[in-house]
Amino acid sequence: MIEITPHIQLDENELRWEFTRSPGPGGQNVNRLETAVLVRFDAAHSPSLPEGVRARLLAIRDRRISEAGELQISSSRFRSQGRNREDALEKLVELIRKASVPPKKRRPTAPSKGAKERRLQGKKQRSDVKRMRGRPGDD
Repeated sequence: MIEITPHIQLDENELRWEFTRSPGPGGQNVNRLETAVLVRFDAAHSPSLPEGVRARLLAIRDRRISEAGELQISSSRFRSQGRNREDALEKLVELIRKASVPPKKRRPTAPSKGAKERRLQGKKQRSDVKRMRGRPGDD
């Protein structure tokens, strides 16, 4: 079991791992070994995720989440498959943790009486400045 939060745990059987050759420089190692990691997680049909977390996770605008609700995370930062695997798992856990935090509810507020008075006073001052820019009257 992979612990996301104290209340959310993922079963390791829900993750599908794929290994490929890493792109970029690296000599013989990059040409022979499959160190890049791609982990797939079907978030839309996972029994481990509570409904609210699932909805927030699928609502995130992220290119790693497909239309079918499958999350694909890749990692090729390191030269070893084991470290790339840990990195991909950390990315997955962090994304689910981010979705597990419910958004704060907005409490509508009204401006205070003092704020209204300051606003009107500022408007009056500005009006006076503009009025004084005009031609002198027949005072």
